[in-house]
Amino acid sequence: MIRQAADYMLGAQSVCVSSGAGMSAESGVPTFRDDSGHWSKFNPAELATPEAFARNPRKVWAWYRERRRALASIEPHAGHRILAEWESRVPEMVVVTQNVDGLHHAAGSKNVIELHGRLDVARCTACDYAIQGLDDLGPDPRCPECEQRLRPGVVWFGEMLPPGATEAAFAAARKCDVLLVIGTSGVVQPAASLAEVAKTAGARLIEINPTPTPISAYADVCLRSGCRDALTAIDRAWREMGS
Repeated sequence: MIRQAADYMLGAQSVCVSSGAGMSAESGVPTFRDDSGHWSKFNPAELATPEAFARNPRKVWAWYRERRRALASIEPHAGHRILAEWESRVPEMVVVTQNVDGLHHAAGSKNVIELHGRLDVARCTACDYAIQGLDDLGPDPRCPECEQRLRPGVVWFGEMLPPGATEAAFAAARKCDVLLVIGTSGVVQPAASLAEVAKTAGARLIEINPTPTPISAYADVCLRSGCRDALTAIDRAWREMGS
């Protein structure tokens, strides 16, 4: 299966990657939906909606402040770096991620579509001001330009995705020769539909996930492994076959 995946990559002119929480979990970023994830401990309605922020912005910021603090000490793993290196070996490569930690960028990937925003961004609730970085902004940060509240630069439940992000992601899925679905449950929309769109357009589909997902039924290759190990193995086989 590893060699089959490497063979698909060897012949690809356009590759799209769809990454989810499992990719970041291997760097130490907590997931959301599994048994030990954030939503097993916290109520998203109290922390991840516009209404929650309007009711109690200090409570919401306290949670994101802690997550930002933790993210400051987290690094991309070898799998992130391999994907970044592949950009130099594939004529066209796009990473579409549901993750908000910026680890793909930190690893060196340049063509990244972040569907759910960035945890290391804070933006004004009233004007266009935004700031990127993981400096501690305090318990109730304000915009230096208009003095209104700043909010985390992530997409909350009930909000639209960043302008153009969905369209760009589906365009990449329709165009690619190979779609890698890495560390995602395959149930969160719209990202979950990328696999079906790519497959319908004729792409080869490689799934990397320790457990089966709804995508497994129509994937060409299913690698039941961690993201880092599977990507490392594909990379090794690809190099052996000649890139």
